[in-house]
Amino acid sequence: MDANASSTNDDKKKGRVAMVQFRSSISKEENLEKALHYIDEASRLGASLIAFPEFTMAYSPEDQSVDALYDLAESIDGDFVSAVREKARSCMVSTVITIYERGEGGNRVYDTALLIDGDGKIRSVYRKIHLYDALGFKESAKLLAGDEIAVPVSTPLGRLGMMICYDVRFPELSRILALLGAEVLVIPSAWVQGRMKYEHWQTMLRARAIENGCYVIAPDQVGNIYIGHSMAVDPFGSILVDMGSDNEGLSMVEVGVSKVYEVRSRLPLLRNRRVDVYARYTDTMQMGV
Repeated sequence: MDANASSTNDDKKKGRVAMVQFRSSISKEENLEKALHYIDEASRLGASLIAFPEFTMAYSPEDQSVDALYDLAESIDGDFVSAVREKARSCMVSTVITIYERGEGGNRVYDTALLIDGDGKIRSVYRKIHLYDALGFKESAKLLAGDEIAVPVSTPLGRLGMMICYDVRFPELSRILALLGAEVLVIPSAWVQGRMKYEHWQTMLRARAIENGCYVIAPDQVGNIYIGHSMAVDPFGSILVDMGSDNEGLSMVEVGVSKVYEVRSRLPLLRNRRVDVYARYTDTMQMGV
């Protein structure tokens, strides 16, 4: 697919995204109730899509055991997702939501993002492939890593690709999604507090938007150990929304695919790649492993 190409239909794709800054508790039931309320609110405000952060299902404190997290987790056809699907259908709002999904053959879980359309159908499933084993954390002690990139899917706002939190530190993933046709990247996150963490967060979200000429919608957890600052960035790197570090809430973002192709036309980074040169260095993909 030519990621710089546009069509008449793509030019018409635009609308409002409701980005949710969320403080998950350890109670799955409480978090579900709040999430359903936000979908209602997004519908009332005319959103085509609502995007929730990573770990919307529940906050997993450091001392929570692997078995306790597995017991809390569900399958994709479990009660948590079923309730969200029904609310998305009744409100006619596409929804990006995250869950702990039970893995098979053990007691660990996937960190999974789902795209549910306005008919309540699951359109895309993405299991986080880069686990946060860095800066003193070891997500792999509780979580399983996915091993597939979810191909972008068409939505009323354009073709949407999904990443999760720590994935944003790996530019290969966003580039692949853009080359597969993504015009909007949704990145549910739970960005941990720490020295320079806000600076890293803002810099990388803007970089992923600029280098791929796409929108970035990054809803983040707030409270507990997380920084908040849910952020939306346009294809030229302008910050459209930064929700700050203090409060939960919902913020509306205007998205228009015509902006993607305007920027990609003026700054054709995808077209100007030298894949003929890069191909000679494919062995370096294994370096540092």
